[in-house]
Amino acid sequence: MNEITPPPSLGPDVEQVVRDSFARQGLMHHLGAEMHEVSRGRVSIRLPFRDTLTQQHGYFHAGGTSAIADSAGGYAGFTLFPPGSSVLTVEFKINLLAPAQGDYLEAIGTVVRSGRTLTICQLEVFGVTAERRVLVAVGQQTLMCMHGKPDR
Repeated sequence: MNEITPPPSLGPDVEQVVRDSFARQGLMHHLGAEMHEVSRGRVSIRLPFRDTLTQQHGYFHAGGTSAIADSAGGYAGFTLFPPGSSVLTVEFKINLLAPAQGDYLEAIGTVVRSGRTLTICQLEVFGVTAERRVLVAVGQQTLMCMHGKPDR
């Protein structure tokens, strides 16, 4: 497999490209998710608690948990992709470890391996309050680099 060697640091315009792409995601806007951190091969997204994001027991719904995990991993991979390309999720798996509760959820996507076409990311989601940070979900994701298809 030909591996893409990422640049030593995040290019000055890459963060803006990632944030602009995130801003076009209707679901993230609908959920109220916010992009928090963008760095080379790592992105975090936060989802503030609202009653409309819960399941019947009052915890964050797994759909919201999974959605922010998928986007965090996707954008982490996208930070390493060449200019003029875009990202698509090919597959992801998530394990729910504890009830997702807190003032907000924070999903962190981290690139494990970036290849020319396929990139693998680790996904983690934490339930966060002023007093605690609890790991509530972990997962793995495969992304596809869409060469020659700009992210618009």
